[in-house]
This record gives sequence, structure tokens and C-alpha cells, in this order.
Amino acid sequence: MKKLYVGNLAWSVTDEDLSNLFSEYGGVASAVVISDRESGRSRGFGFVELEDGADQAIEALNGQDFQGRPLRVNEAQSKDRGGRGGGGGNRGGGRPF
Repeated sequence: MKKLYVGNLAWSVTDEDLSNLFSEYGGVASAVVISDRESGRSRGFGFVELEDGADQAIEALNGQDFQGRPLRVNEAQSKDRGGRGGGGGNRGGGRPF
């Protein structure tokens, strides 16, 4: 199973629209348009999990027009982003009191 990022969505696109679009390429495990927490309005991107056919979906749909906008479709990056991350640590260099 692969998780795909789908960007540049029209504001009117729904979860169901995404599911229907990607179902042509394989079994859709989930399809979610990300919404703003405060306003509830679409943020213009979403994620689709496909059981199979993800590579074909990327090839076919990336750059294709959907509801008046060219889609950006690629494999989703993990939240970890390959070890980048975490903040913090002691960055001071001051003297102890």
C-alpha cells in the first residue's frame, strides 16, 4: 500500500471526488482532503492510500487537469522526513552560576 500526496486541488474537491478519481487505478483504502481547522475550508491538498496501482496513478494523473486545476501527484513523504527534525537541545554556551 502506498500513500500519495495530491496537491493543487480546487477548493470544491471532496473526499469522494478524490476516491472516485483514483479508484480507476486500484483499490482506494482512504482518500482525504485536508481542511483548515478553524474555517473548515479545504487547504488545497489531500492524501490517497492505494492498495495497488499507485505508480500508474502518479504517472497518469500528475499534471492532469481536474476540476480546472493541474494536479500534483507524488508519493507522500513521511512525517519523519528522513531523520530531519526535532528541535531543542542545549544551545547555550553560558557559564553556570
